[in-house]
Amino acid sequence: MSHKVSRREFLKTAAVAGTGFWVAPRTVWGEMKSPSEKLNIAGIGVGGRGTDDINGVSSENIVALCDVDEKQAGAMFRRFPKAKRYHDFRKMLEKERTIDAVVIATADHTHAPAAVMAMKLGKHVYCEKPLTHSIHEARVMKETAAEYEVATQMGIQGHSYDGHRRAVELLRAGVIGPVREVHVWSDRPIWPQGIDRPKDTPPVPPHLKWDLWLGPAPWRPYHPAYVPFKWRGWWDFGTGALGDMGIHNADVAFWGLKLGAPTSAEAEVSDVHAETAPKWSIIRFEFPARGSLPPLKFTWYDGGKKPPKELAGGQELPTNGALMIGKKGTMLSPDWHADKFKLLPEEKFKGFEGPEQTIPRSPGHHKEWVVACKGGSPAMADFSYSGPMTEAVLLGNVAIRAGEKIEWDAEKLKVTNCPKANEFIRREYRSGWTL
Repeated sequence: MSHKVSRREFLKTAAVAGTGFWVAPRTVWGEMKSPSEKLNIAGIGVGGRGTDDINGVSSENIVALCDVDEKQAGAMFRRFPKAKRYHDFRKMLEKERTIDAVVIATADHTHAPAAVMAMKLGKHVYCEKPLTHSIHEARVMKETAAEYEVATQMGIQGHSYDGHRRAVELLRAGVIGPVREVHVWSDRPIWPQGIDRPKDTPPVPPHLKWDLWLGPAPWRPYHPAYVPFKWRGWWDFGTGALGDMGIHNADVAFWGLKLGAPTSAEAEVSDVHAETAPKWSIIRFEFPARGSLPPLKFTWYDGGKKPPKELAGGQELPTNGALMIGKKGTMLSPDWHADKFKLLPEEKFKGFEGPEQTIPRSPGHHKEWVVACKGGSPAMADFSYSGPMTEAVLLGNVAIRAGEKIEWDAEKLKVTNCPKANEFIRREYRSGWTL
């Protein structure tokens, strides 16, 4: 008779047997928690966006909190006084062996190192968007999640809204006909971009662990131009307007039109800086045919740029949104998610009800992931979906930095026509940090 070792038993045995980093075998994942049994959840990056994410899973046991900024994390430290506190997620993951799942809401450049380490230790992972800082990291995240069979979810709240899923159902049912043109835009950046590195070197605030905040990024002196929020515009830490909002605003198009990987990307920008993303950009992607779906052109706009309003029948376009232009009509998503979508021209679709529901509705964005962690259905924005989507979106940043149109081989993770562009596909980590 074989004895199936549960995950909890394995963790206990490993803790007794010795200390040090270990990689969990796939046989550990046989144990399912009952819906009533609470998960032991840890947070990495619990100020800012992390506050909302931890609140979203607070029905479970919050057993450990990790943040490099005690001021930003102060409210959550006080809310969960029994949770163990850490500054270095590596130490937390090595020491706290009873953790079942991890919520990650750090700056973009530390998403992948934290998530991959957690998954290799058998932890389920919720990670904020964009999933990663580089295309290579997104591929590794997807592959690691599959190998270790953990439940995952990217922080893309609109993906779980009823109206968003209804928009996807209509696109897939062909309600607006074959789509060959997509336009997506954002009011970002709302932080400085198109600037160079500051030259002064003020002292590090006592509440901030600067070296740990830098993590895998190249060392540089502390400056308030980077933290706590302005890091998004700096290439070493963030992914600019496209990485921040492209994931949200383009989701209904990626999901509903099964976009996959683009074959090329070309950027028009305000200016090029080695350190930061541009003040504005217009990025043109080309996507190939997908089965019966035709090839399409996908255009991204940020920094105040938008598509011509004539594409939406002349109506004013919102600050964030997406247009999917089909042969029979147009879908307008007038927000950073598609929950309030419109079918245009409105007079043509007045009273239209559409096909029956085909996509299950979510119990709630964070709840969907919690259910998956306990053995339920996978979350619909798990890394098998959000990894490839992140790869596609971040290719736009590669085009910005390359300064010319790039041809993309997604299978090989390689730009085929511009060798200098390939240095932006992956990055070298600073000593002491690994993927």
